[in-house]
Amino acid sequence: MPPIVPQAYDQGMYAQRQSPGKRRSDRFAGWPERWEHRPPGSGTSSARASLWIPVIVSLVLQLPAALFGPVYRADFSITALIAVGLATAGPLLLLGARRFPGPVVAVVTVAACVDFVFVQTGPSPPFIALAFAIVGAIVRGARVWAWISVGLGWTITVVIGTIAGVDWRPAQVAITTLGILIVMGIGEAIKTRRENFAEYRRSYQQRRQSEVQAERVRIARELHDVLAHSLSQINVQASVGLHLMDTQPDKAAEALASIKDTSKTALDEVRSVLGVLRAEDGQDPSAPLVPEPDFSRLAGLVASVTSQGVEVSLSNALTDAPKAVQLATYRIVQEALTNVVRHAKARRATVEISEAGGSYIIAVADDGIGVADDRDLTSGRGLLGIRERAELLGGTLDVSGSPLGGILVLVAIPQKEHAE
Repeated sequence: MPPIVPQAYDQGMYAQRQSPGKRRSDRFAGWPERWEHRPPGSGTSSARASLWIPVIVSLVLQLPAALFGPVYRADFSITALIAVGLATAGPLLLLGARRFPGPVVAVVTVAACVDFVFVQTGPSPPFIALAFAIVGAIVRGARVWAWISVGLGWTITVVIGTIAGVDWRPAQVAITTLGILIVMGIGEAIKTRRENFAEYRRSYQQRRQSEVQAERVRIARELHDVLAHSLSQINVQASVGLHLMDTQPDKAAEALASIKDTSKTALDEVRSVLGVLRAEDGQDPSAPLVPEPDFSRLAGLVASVTSQGVEVSLSNALTDAPKAVQLATYRIVQEALTNVVRHAKARRATVEISEAGGSYIIAVADDGIGVADDRDLTSGRGLLGIRERAELLGGTLDVSGSPLGGILVLVAIPQKEHAE
C-alpha cells in the first residue's frame, strides 16, 4: 500500500505558516476599565462642570478689573462702559459653547478684538473668555471655526489698529500672538488626547467582542466534535440493534451497551463544556471532570469506529507532544473518522501520525466514494473545524484524493511553535 503522507511533503510542498509576531503593546495598555463602569450621573456632572467653570472663571478674572473704573474711580467714560459690557458678555456667551461652539468662538473673538482695541491700552487682564472659547471649539469639533475666526479677527485687529494709529507696544502684540498660539496648541492637544482615548476605547471593545466571538467558536467546535462523533456512533449502533433484535439478540444487546457507554461519555463531555460556561471562575464543581483527550485515547477512538463497520488501522509514531497538539490531534482524527462513517461509505480507513519536515503530520485516508470534482472539499462544518484547529496551532489543512481511493485529510502542525 502506498504511504498516506506524500513524499513531496519532505521536499517542502506544504509550507509552514510563520508565527505572527508579538503584538505591539498598546500605549494605553493597563488602564483600568473605569470608563465602562462610571457611576450614574457622573457624565452629566462632568458636562455641567465643563460648561460652568469657564463662565465663572472668566467672570471672576475679567469683571472685577472692568468694574474698577466705574465703581472706584467714578469713571463712566465710553471706554469704561465698553470694558464692563465686554467683560460680562464674553463669559456669558460661553453658556452656548456646548451647542454652538463655532458661532460662540466667532462672537467671542469679535468681543476680544474690540476689548484689545479700546481697553487694553489701560490696566486690564487678558480676555480670558476667548481662551476658553478657543479650547472649547477645538475640543467639540469646531476646529475650522476657531482657526479662521481667531486668525482672521486678530489679523484685522492688528491692521485696523496700525492704520488708526493705536499706541501698541510691539511686545504687547507679540505676547498676545504667542498667547493665542499657545491656547490653540492646548486645544489641539486636548482634542488629540480625547481622540486617542476614544480610539483606544473602540479598539478595546472590539477586542472584547472578538474574544467573545472566538470563545463562542471554540465552544461550538468542541460541542460539534463531541456530539457529531457520538451521535453518529449511536445512530449506527441503534441501526445495528434494530436490525439484529429478532435474529441475534446478543448482538443487539451489545449494540445497546455501546450506545449506553457512548451516550454517557458524550454527556459527561458536554456537561464539562457547559460547566466552564456556567462558572464565573471557569470551574463548576457540579460538572464532571473529564480529562482532555490525548494520544492515549486514540486507540479507543479507533476501536469505536471499527465497531461501526469500518476497519480502521492506527499508526502513531509519536511518543510525546505538547498537550495542545495532542488534543488537536485527537479532535482532528475524531472528526475525520466521523466524516468517514457518515459520508464516505468506506470499508477501510487508516490513521497515521508522524513527524516530518519539522512538523507533526496527521493523515486520515479512506477507501470510500470520494467526492465530485466540482465540490469544495473544505466547505463542510467538520472540515471547517479541522481547519480552525490546525490554524490555531499555526498549521495547515490539505484535502485531496486518497491512495486508497477515497479522501485524504492531511494536517501539518509546526513543531517549533509548540516546543515545551
